[in-house]
Amino acid sequence: MEKIRLSKLMAEQGLCSRREADNYIERGWVFVDGKRILEVGSKIFPEQKITLHSAARSQQSRLVTILINKPVGYVSGQPESGYRPAIQLIKAETQFHNKGIKKKFKAEHLKNLAPAGRLDIDSQGLLVFTQDGRTARQLIGNESFVDKEYLVRVRGRLSEEQLALLNHGLRLDGRALKPAQVNWQNKDQLRFVLQEGRKRQIRRMCEQVGLQVTGLKRVRIGNVRLGNLPEGRWRYLETDEQF
Repeated sequence: MEKIRLSKLMAEQGLCSRREADNYIERGWVFVDGKRILEVGSKIFPEQKITLHSAARSQQSRLVTILINKPVGYVSGQPESGYRPAIQLIKAETQFHNKGIKKKFKAEHLKNLAPAGRLDIDSQGLLVFTQDGRTARQLIGNESFVDKEYLVRVRGRLSEEQLALLNHGLRLDGRALKPAQVNWQNKDQLRFVLQEGRKRQIRRMCEQVGLQVTGLKRVRIGNVRLGNLPEGRWRYLETDEQF
């Protein structure tokens, strides 16, 4: 059996991101079979036991994940000309205190904060930002199975055969889409549940069956719902919440 880069194994085991792993190794916070590892780029066998120093675990406990109800007109990541990035919504005056929890905003929570997934500029709803590489990997990693739920207003008619195609059978960019759950909520709104997030996927799926999307809102990621979070406001993911 071949050795594998330690940082890669740490990420695969959900201990941290690869970037964080290299940082922990440099600080002497990583142990393999009880032996401290100090060389970035070290390789080990997959069956060897990796543990983290208490200082690494303490640092991880201070990392935050933030939920935003993104309005239309904001971009998820890098700003586009004429539009603002959603991260600009994260400030003390726009914080929403859910369930009576009063965790206060700190400027340090913006450091290394990055979107874990995207939501199109003309879509609204639940968007996640996180400092924690473990959370990012869970939501957008290649092996992520966290589903996402959307409410989609459409214009046009849809046959039973076309509805079946939305659930399974369409292709984008020459690749088959994973099976989805698509059903009518009311006469002009569909509910989509997806386990992938290709660029403008829902809009492009609807175009293939002759529907025009007039509104799209993400209302759930895994076990976390948008709930009563007002548009343009944000809150912290609490310790009792898990995606």
